Amino acid sequence: MERLSGLDAAFLSLEGPVDHMHVMAVAILDPSDVPGGFNARTMRLLVGERLSRIPPFRRRLVEVPFNLHHPLWVEDPDFDLEYHVRQVAVIAPGGERELASLVGEISSRQLDRTRPLWQFWIVEGLADGNVALVAKMHHSAIDGASGVDVLAQLVDLEPTPLAAEEELTAWRPDRVPTDLEMILGSVVSIARRPEQIAKAGLNLGKGLIRLGQSALDGSMTGAAAPFTAPRLPWNSAITPHRKVAFSTVSLADVKVVKDAFGLTVNDVVLAVVSGALRIYLTGIDALPDKPLVAVVPTNVRTKNQKGVMGNVVSAMFASLPAEQADPVKRLALVAESMGLAKQTQRDLGGTILGEWAEVATAPILSSGIRIYRRFSERMRPIYNLVVSNVPGPPVPVYMAGARVVSLVPMGPVFDGAGLNITVLSYMDRVDVGFMACRETVPSLWSLAEAIPAAMEELLEAARGSSSTNAQSMKAEVDLTGLEEVATNDEVSSLTPLP
Repeated sequence: MERLSGLDAAFLSLEGPVDHMHVMAVAILDPSDVPGGFNARTMRLLVGERLSRIPPFRRRLVEVPFNLHHPLWVEDPDFDLEYHVRQVAVIAPGGERELASLVGEISSRQLDRTRPLWQFWIVEGLADGNVALVAKMHHSAIDGASGVDVLAQLVDLEPTPLAAEEELTAWRPDRVPTDLEMILGSVVSIARRPEQIAKAGLNLGKGLIRLGQSALDGSMTGAAAPFTAPRLPWNSAITPHRKVAFSTVSLADVKVVKDAFGLTVNDVVLAVVSGALRIYLTGIDALPDKPLVAVVPTNVRTKNQKGVMGNVVSAMFASLPAEQADPVKRLALVAESMGLAKQTQRDLGGTILGEWAEVATAPILSSGIRIYRRFSERMRPIYNLVVSNVPGPPVPVYMAGARVVSLVPMGPVFDGAGLNITVLSYMDRVDVGFMACRETVPSLWSLAEAIPAAMEELLEAARGSSSTNAQSMKAEVDLTGLEEVATNDEVSSLTPLP
């Protein structure tokens, strides 16, 4: 039994009738070497054998009476594996768009909070003979980094699966606590809240002083900030309906651009997204004359927290200069913006968000959301979209003997910001998943199809660049010490799965 952290509980509070707080992933599997093929039964056997390794799969929520404190995770005494792993067939002809349409339908429904907050859908009927695994899990249980850790427990580095007898001791269900026990436990925990509030306030004060000093010396000029974003078609009220699209580029091509201009893989990925947004917004006559503002989630786990489940994240505001016609200038501005964003996070401290989430109660969060929604149409958007970059495995992995061909991630969208772009690198691929409100971004595939074109723009610029120009750009955007900020948006920081 374990109490949710403040951030984990916050993702529960953010969920509403139109805000689905689950994350998604689509893995394409090649089942040709799996005896009997790959189906729901195959997946159930795999998950059942490794269930002891994956706590989020076994736990369900128990709400504390009167919302006195964050809910509890308990090992579900009524766990039903068959409920969580399902099988479905995609409609003919079984192409990428048909698969995406099915994923959008699956994403449009919220998870049942009376059960562990995850589902797997095995999708048959793909035109190429492959099988898709559609994974759906609540954000209260995982973030990008811990999602990759969950994946690591389900895959092998060799086609032959790990033998069942080598697994850990079987897990045991919990006894669900009584209301009285939960109330008493909450009272004890609440007694420590003044100390937590004092610590959060002290750290915030120190962070604001550091940030103010940076602003006074002029080093933060041009940094992206909330409530400075232009209003775009998807910065409006959303519906419960979701639309999904996929795209991909070569990691080798990304590295060509990175090396040509002396920047990072992450800078290039964000510049590609900026270029694609420029193409898309121009096509619908909605291109603003100022940069877009993106929220970029960052992993702030320390070395001692490696492998910790749940959410250990912060967020940065970054500029996406889609209004700039020159792809090289776009790349330079993205790199400069990310440098400033990292400096802001370093000044404030990466734990600020988690500390304040720990002391905020569900009613406070819910009230804040209602107030924002009431006045959101009369003010500038807080931000335009979320862009999240997650490092994946750089080597081939296998699931129950099936080779994983590709991994496409997708994150949630929020009322007022109905577009999420999530990037994950796998082997020589950089896969891009798009999640959007169906009504506010109806032509989502046009945006997805702009990704390769934006990548080609930067490739052409890289091939024509000189080393002198590249070093000049590197010098303009380099900010000393920023590499110390731990982020999960650095796609280049790939390590093999254990």
